[in-house]
Amino acid sequence: MNVRSGLVIVVLVLIGIFSVLNWGVLMAPTDLTLGFTAVKAPLGLIMLGLIVLLAAVFLIYVVVLQAAMMSESRRVAKELKAQRELADTAEASRFDELRQLHSADMERLLARVDQLDRELRSAIEANANGLHAALGEIDDRLQRAGVPRLQG
Repeated sequence: MNVRSGLVIVVLVLIGIFSVLNWGVLMAPTDLTLGFTAVKAPLGLIMLGLIVLLAAVFLIYVVVLQAAMMSESRRVAKELKAQRELADTAEASRFDELRQLHSADMERLLARVDQLDRELRSAIEANANGLHAALGEIDDRLQRAGVPRLQG
């Protein structure tokens, strides 16, 4: 309970206590003029009735205002939920796009690695063939020069 509610309750309790303590005076009939006629009625009871009526009007006003605020807060909550879902969907699509981009980059990288592997194997094979040819040539020269072949 906030301070304003507490203050209203205290004022209403004080009015109630005042009314109970002065009930006899409140019920005393008085001559009242209503503008177009005069009547004899208890002024205190009429004033107390007006206070109760005013309190009822303010209570209805507060209830209507509270209902409008709750309705507005529900509407805002729905809008926030819709925006959050939209943001989640956009984020998920960005993640999917990033995943696809990453997959495409990885495919290109793997293709390049495969190409470099083939080129490296080709270069190694060419070097091996060149070494075999050079060794064969050296072996032929050594045999022509009369150097016996090593077994091994």
